[in-house]
Amino acid sequence: MKFPNLLSSSKRWKSATAALRAELAETRMLAAQAAIRQIAAAGVLPRLADAELRVFSQFGDDGIVQYLVRLLDVQPTAFVEFGVENYTESNTRFLLVNDNWRGLILDANVGYMESVRRDSIYWRHDLTAVPAFIDRDNINALIADNGFRGDLGILSVDIDGNDYWVWERIDVVRPTIVIAEYNSVFGGRRAVTVPYDPAFYRTTAHYSNLYWGCSLAALCVLAERKGYAFVGCNSAGNNAYFVRTDCLGPLRPLTSEQGYVESRFRESRDADGNLTYLAGDARREAIAHMNVVDVESGQTAAVGSL
Repeated sequence: MKFPNLLSSSKRWKSATAALRAELAETRMLAAQAAIRQIAAAGVLPRLADAELRVFSQFGDDGIVQYLVRLLDVQPTAFVEFGVENYTESNTRFLLVNDNWRGLILDANVGYMESVRRDSIYWRHDLTAVPAFIDRDNINALIADNGFRGDLGILSVDIDGNDYWVWERIDVVRPTIVIAEYNSVFGGRRAVTVPYDPAFYRTTAHYSNLYWGCSLAALCVLAERKGYAFVGCNSAGNNAYFVRTDCLGPLRPLTSEQGYVESRFRESRDADGNLTYLAGDARREAIAHMNVVDVESGQTAAVGSL
């Protein structure tokens, strides 16, 4: 009696799955390219969210990025993005594969970075993937030591924690566009961030996963200090876009209150790690006792007082 070669069958199945995924990605790329041409032909849009489309980004940021780099003729064609996990969802992957940009990605998970290096994307494009737990004291060296200095096309910051403190410290590159994640649970008016902790991890900071990062207003205050203007958010209410003031072109700067978008996704957890689907003010109430720092006054206050 002959038994099927299970190992061989498994390899064939994996190969077929990989081929299907590649075909689907190619189809999505072609559809996105047509949409991008239509967006570019429309000129200056009333809101960044009007440019949204999703290929590799978590939400509609692929379209916003394409809109901005074409509208502003962003140079050089290079990016740095950190907090990318395995890079299947990111703000820069479409730039890499569609526009052939050069880039550096960083993530604390060694396995994620190794998986990127094994992917064909790594030899097809000029991509550097580095495992590193980022803090404000090592970020400049991590960027510079991997070949990125001076002018840069895009910097994307998403580490679910010390985002404000890390961007504040970055001075080794001078990006045209900065994409920074904000925590809309902190509201649209107060300029606040979690206190700096080099070992910050959102799940251990508070089991709800709602206590992390900074408010949009805090990012706007920091952006102004660093010579950037806030130009809008995505419709999901998690990513804010900033453009260096000497590169604004036809874009109109916004205040944090003008551009604030409240997130609708419901990722809260209970103490056992189960999703609780909190929304609206209930999210802020869950972390009301946690402290944040006002980046303008330096004073500490409870989230519940915002």
